[in-house]
Amino acid sequence: MAEPTASAAPEEIYAPQPGTPYMPAWTVGELPDAPRFRWSQLALMLGPGLVMGGAAIGGGEWLTGPLVTARYGGSLLWLATLSVVFQVIYNVEISRYTLYSGEPIFTGKFRIAPNPTFWLCLYLILDFGSILPYLASNAAIPLGAMIRGVIPDQEDLLPHVLLTVFSWKVVMTDATMLKILSCLIFVSVFIPLTIGGRIYHSIKIMMTVKLVLVLGFLTLLAVCFSTRETWNELGSGFFKFGNVPVVPAEDLNKNGLQDNNEKPHGPNVDNVFSAWRAKRSIAFDFAVVGILASMVAISGNGGLTNTPISSFTRDQGWGMGKHVGAIPSMVGGHEIGLSHTGTVFHVTQESLKRWFRWVAHVEREQYLVWLPACFVGLALPSMLSVQFLPHGTILKDKWQAAGMTAGGVRDAVSQATNPGLGNAFWYMTLFCGLLILGTSMIGTADGVLRRWVDVFWTSSKRLQSWDPRHVGRLYFGVLCVYMALGFFILLFVPGQDLLVMATGMMYNYAIAFSCLHTLVINTTLLPPELRPKIWQRVGLVLGAIFFLSMAILATYDSIPKLVKSWHETFQQAPAPGK
Repeated sequence: MAEPTASAAPEEIYAPQPGTPYMPAWTVGELPDAPRFRWSQLALMLGPGLVMGGAAIGGGEWLTGPLVTARYGGSLLWLATLSVVFQVIYNVEISRYTLYSGEPIFTGKFRIAPNPTFWLCLYLILDFGSILPYLASNAAIPLGAMIRGVIPDQEDLLPHVLLTVFSWKVVMTDATMLKILSCLIFVSVFIPLTIGGRIYHSIKIMMTVKLVLVLGFLTLLAVCFSTRETWNELGSGFFKFGNVPVVPAEDLNKNGLQDNNEKPHGPNVDNVFSAWRAKRSIAFDFAVVGILASMVAISGNGGLTNTPISSFTRDQGWGMGKHVGAIPSMVGGHEIGLSHTGTVFHVTQESLKRWFRWVAHVEREQYLVWLPACFVGLALPSMLSVQFLPHGTILKDKWQAAGMTAGGVRDAVSQATNPGLGNAFWYMTLFCGLLILGTSMIGTADGVLRRWVDVFWTSSKRLQSWDPRHVGRLYFGVLCVYMALGFFILLFVPGQDLLVMATGMMYNYAIAFSCLHTLVINTTLLPPELRPKIWQRVGLVLGAIFFLSMAILATYDSIPKLVKSWHETFQQAPAPGK
């Protein structure tokens, strides 16, 4: 497939002004033909779906999903099914805009009235959670566990010996160790985002390696140490539509435990459709709404983290992205440029045939690569909690879930083989978590940077005077600001877990609004022949309703907890300098 390059000479014919006059007009070029699909050349045709499929196995799938399945088994995974199905429709639609204009969808958002300043303020709020380096702080925990041999306790103020070099001992508390490790992991984000020519290519290689290692290890566990019953439960759970958590009748003190012997209840789930047919009421358990909303938000990609798919479509050189170019790295990308404006094509009988082949190409990759990767990425981590933890286990936090799961893997492998191999699998499970969280931090950082770099590169009058080959300098400059802000948050801002809770809540609002905004873009800026079909439009609207409903429920559940926890956190926070 031809590499994307900034077109040396697109036709000097300008298209009609698209959208708001505050954004520059498109140029006009010729739509290249899509690659012919052949199973023998499948690897050559993989692109954004593969990259985002790797990103779909992220921190949420590793941490939040198992919290739900440890307590309820697979009975509530149908919520993830709806989330992923609506997201795949959304992914195709944001790529549709890029195939036509060569611009990422985030730039298209700023072409809609009233003006770019309005959308700048709104999307800075919706995208705020993505700048938080919570994935780096979470990735420090499995790395610290591998160093210490136990899951670190951030509330433990006793110093521990981390390692001994000759007669010199490194001694520090768990909290200090995790802070140092989180900063080291965060600075590692620089490496793949600054070298390798096209940044997209570096991320594509990284996500491919991640998929091979993570899915390979989890598949090994699934084949050798899980049971058919576990997979029946997980597989059927994705289709148990209407299941909801309920308050058990015997739970008189509302603590989630049986009042006689203080043991966890089993999965307390009922089905709204069965209850409706039987004309009985359901006592919905609102205490777990926040966890379920988080699972919905992170299933697949979630929030605005899907939007890089359209940017990767451009960087891959698909559709009109061939004429626009790509974002280069600072090292090895000096000959790569990125046009300041999009390039569109005239709709003719021939270009229309090519257009539908491109849309089919994107749909094929999304439905055959990204969609299965999302289900596998949620099912395999959830398999660990369903297989190795007692059903109905209620865990106080995500890292208790991760620690107990790693311990369950060690015990199962030790019993089946020997303790030495069991310990090795404990370390491998933790390393798997580190790999997932660390690469997710890199993908999240790149997504934030390219969203805003793309917008500024097109909308800023000052930046439009820059050489197209200098976009890498802008990317690197924004990256440095992002890193400085991240270090400040990691080192000095208390209550990061509270910010993460708020982020999960905002993710659902963000993607709900983005679904509707994308629908407006594709039905106003694209020629009528290229616009989405009725069922795709309905899918975007239903997706917006679904994500907005989860966001409202999460807000109802989370706001009182956030206010209380935030107050307690800052009441206990040490004074500056102490």
